[in-house]
Parts: sequence; C-alpha cells; structure tokens
Amino acid sequence: MSQYLRIRWAIAPAIAPRPLINCNHCGGVRPYRCSSKFRVNANGKRIDAWLIYRCAECDNSWNFTILERRNRYDIEPALLAALEGNDPALIHNHAFDAVALRNRIGRIEEFADVAIRKELLDGSPESATALRLELRLDAATPLRLDRLLAGELGVSRSRLQGWEEQKRLVIEPGNTKALRKPARNSTAVRIDLTGEADRDAILSAASG
Repeated sequence: MSQYLRIRWAIAPAIAPRPLINCNHCGGVRPYRCSSKFRVNANGKRIDAWLIYRCAECDNSWNFTILERRNRYDIEPALLAALEGNDPALIHNHAFDAVALRNRIGRIEEFADVAIRKELLDGSPESATALRLELRLDAATPLRLDRLLAGELGVSRSRLQGWEEQKRLVIEPGNTKALRKPARNSTAVRIDLTGEADRDAILSAASG
C-alpha cells in the first residue's frame, strides 16, 4: 500500500489581469493596468466607487465600478474606510477578479505567472511512495495544470500524461482533460511514485 506525502500548494497569481479597452487617446485597443487606487465620490447620501486603471501606453484612465449610487448608510463602515484608504487587500481582491473584469469589459489579458507556498501536511519524504497535492488558489489563473505540475515537480508533461494513462496520476475532481485545463481551486492530485528512480527528487521538489 502506498504511503502518501500530503502537501498543500497555496497558489497566487503574480500579475493581475489587464482589461483590453479601446483607448480614445491611443486610438486602438490597449491593455490597462491597475493603478492600485480607488476613487470614491459622494453625492449627498449616494456613494460611487471605482478602481482606477491606466492605459499601459499613454496613462489614460478607465474606472472599474465597485459601488454605484449606493446609500451611504447601506455600506459597511469598514468597507467604506477601506475604499477611501486604498486598502491593499481590497484592491488585490478586485484587481485579481478575472471573472468580474471579463463580465464588465469582455476581453482581458491574463498571465500564467504564479507564486506558490508549499506546506507539508502529513507524511515523511523518506518513507513516502506516493504524493498527494492539494491546490488552494486565491484567484483564477490561466496556468494549465500540466504546466504547473511539470514546472514544480521537475518532470515532463509527457511523463505526467503517461502516469495518467496508467492510472498512476489521478485528479480529484477531474476528467480526462483536467491536466490540460487551468489549475483550479480545491483540486487534489494523487501520484503513485512506486519504482520511480527519481522519486526522492520529485518528493523534495513537491515539498519545496
């Protein structure tokens, strides 16, 4: 029976997605970068708030709506303070929300760069013959699962595919195309490394 080394990978996209907008200064579609600043406007009791983006070429601005005509008294004081104080965590949450950006503007530019924090949950690298990776993503990434695994484990994508075909690599939840799709939050990857000559190197790479 395989002895598992259980590891959690906390994955965070390193570069925020950029909306592709028809810039009226440049005269064409350009990527806009997040300025890391909110704009809050009060009209009587009504509050509007936007996350400001800037054209990557000419610095022209575009506002991504966060609040629209909201009654001041319906807004949590902590949220309003965070907007007015350009709270970094709140900016990060909105800037990395690719779904909201795509729904608002249609086209976005995404990046596969990620930062990974690896945490050993259970098992010993010296005695383990199998690996269980638990993925936790704080935001969506376009990085394919096979590229993520290959890069972090130091193996080829064809080898990963071979393991999958031999039922030695199992993705939960998943299907036959899961390896070639972007990595998803709460995915678990099980790999049986019994008999692999580089088992120790793979386990060491997995645990960081």
